[in-house]
Amino acid sequence: MDIATLKAQESTLQWPSFGAEDALTLGLILLDMGRAASLPIAINIRTANQTLFHAALPGAAPLNDLWALRKSNTVLKYHMSSLHVGERMRASGKGFAIEGLSETEHAAHGGSFPIRLHSGLVVAAVTVSGLPQVDDHALVVAAIEKALAA
Repeated sequence: MDIATLKAQESTLQWPSFGAEDALTLGLILLDMGRAASLPIAINIRTANQTLFHAALPGAAPLNDLWALRKSNTVLKYHMSSLHVGERMRASGKGFAIEGLSETEHAAHGGSFPIRLHSGLVVAAVTVSGLPQVDDHALVVAAIEKALAA
């Protein structure tokens, strides 16, 4: 996916406000989408300090929880989707090490997206892990679009 598309998603998929009830609504949308397609995914919505929603569907592995944490750490650090960070890193040939960050704690793979308010403030990250990275990203984007349209 190209960087311009990722930037456009991040600039348009913004929330007027976001709290625990919104996290529950978004998490349940992802849960319903995952169940409907029998996807082996882990779903996580978190702030820097608190998990607001977490679920694992049949077929998801414990490793998916670790991937979700690493991808959401990336979003909360860079305030961009984890796929966007990955595409930028691949384009520049630079990785986390250049910024003193560990790949054991961060992942530049798609599937985590910032929960950004209209004010520009990033307050949380929503993450899916278990599919190919572009599919993880697409599922999260589709769920956010559905939540924002409701």
